[in-house]
Amino acid sequence: MAKAFRASAGIMLAPAVTLIGVFVLLPMLLTIWLSFQDWSTQTPFSEASFVGFGNFNEIFGPTSVGRDFKTALLNTAIYTALSVALILPLSVVFGLLVYQREVAGGTALRTVLFSTYMVPMIAVALVWSKLYSPSEGPLNQLLGLIGVGPQPWLSSPRSALVSIVLLNVWQQVGYFTVLAIAGLTQIPGSLYEAATLDGANGREQFRFITLPLLRRTLLFSAVIAIINAVQVFEPVALITQGGPVGSTNVLTYHVRRVGIERAQGGLGSAMAVMLMLSLIVCVSALFSLVNRKDGE
Repeated sequence: MAKAFRASAGIMLAPAVTLIGVFVLLPMLLTIWLSFQDWSTQTPFSEASFVGFGNFNEIFGPTSVGRDFKTALLNTAIYTALSVALILPLSVVFGLLVYQREVAGGTALRTVLFSTYMVPMIAVALVWSKLYSPSEGPLNQLLGLIGVGPQPWLSSPRSALVSIVLLNVWQQVGYFTVLAIAGLTQIPGSLYEAATLDGANGREQFRFITLPLLRRTLLFSAVIAIINAVQVFEPVALITQGGPVGSTNVLTYHVRRVGIERAQGGLGSAMAVMLMLSLIVCVSALFSLVNRKDGE
């Protein structure tokens, strides 16, 4: 019986495992292998030559290649940190608004929030590029009504990356609100009833009941938000092309420019590997921090 069950389970899992192996694991292993090679994307793999850690030395070196890579890595880190720092609190706030039964329009708010996530990022980027228009954009027109001058949303190195972050938050927050609502539904209502009888106000209930019991949900949301943020590509490619002055040149876009436009496949692969390692370290540190808090 057990053998038959294992056999049937293996048969059902085989297609999914095969697809994951072909489209995920194989490209990942190929990228790692290419990161140690001197290879041009305009030549076949057979012409790749082993250079060891030469590509990694170059992307961390003092040359223009190293400076551009480190700038792109820093921009990606800032973009990720700002996105997560805005998305998680907003998702909890919106989740509470939707989940509270006494708040009118909760179902409509849930629909509106989640609908933003259903819009493709390409369409979102094109629409927001019009919203950010210096002369005709609605955002600057609204600011003009209250006496604030036009803002250089995408044309200033100081505000361009933040403008892309706001775009991402608008598109992503609905999905994470749904996750927050799912976490809130797992908190027993009897805890709030007991806290109310003990004289705890709403702020105290949120601090000592809601937040601690949402920790695992917020951890999952943080991991997904980080993974989504480091993969940002469409807004940069469609709106800023890495400018102005490289202020929005995030790592995914930079890898494309180096690996495809400049045909430096080995260097591009080394950058992609560093992005993957940075993501693994960041997520592992996040899990370690949460587990330590749980242990305390």
